[in-house]
Amino acid sequence: MQSDRPSAAESGVATGAAQGGPKASEEWVLLDAVLKKDRKATAEFVSRYADPVYGYVSQRLAPRADLVEDLVQEVFLVALQKLDTFAGKSSVLGWLLGIARHKVEDLYRARLREPESFSDLEDSSPSGPVDLPEFDALIDKGRAQEKTQRILARLPEAYGLVLLWRYWEEHSTKEMAAQTGKTEKAMERLLARARAHFRRLWEGEGP
Repeated sequence: MQSDRPSAAESGVATGAAQGGPKASEEWVLLDAVLKKDRKATAEFVSRYADPVYGYVSQRLAPRADLVEDLVQEVFLVALQKLDTFAGKSSVLGWLLGIARHKVEDLYRARLREPESFSDLEDSSPSGPVDLPEFDALIDKGRAQEKTQRILARLPEAYGLVLLWRYWEEHSTKEMAAQTGKTEKAMERLLARARAHFRRLWEGEGP
């Protein structure tokens, strides 16, 4: 029985026309070829989007560069498995970065669920209120971005992950606690200590 659902390429012609871009139509032709298990098209698909996905994952996992390659591979494996569900409501890159974001957050959850992520750090930093440089602003500013990455690399892993999850992925402490099985109070303490540690390193390093 033939499906009434249009192919990716057919759907893309309308999508590309609506958005006024032949590039969109070309993109959908590529997706259609990938869905038909064309190896050359699959290699082109991965090559076309690998750099921005790698860059996104690298930033979100800093300083754990050793985890980036495997996670990027997971992103593309999921994308290829679910490509037939892509409806064109966002760009292909936006869709891939959405998958990457979920994968990164899965890793945050897994790491912060581990008991040692809290117990080893419980008394290592003061937990009083501390002003923190705005991460969203910092990551958009050349040298400040580099400095942020350097400081994240010097933090204990749990501190870096909780700061990335809270400020770059914009999750509340309540959400983070629920997803890691920790209490909200414990998550707030960890976040406060992470902020304090980050601030000390930030002020001590200079510009």
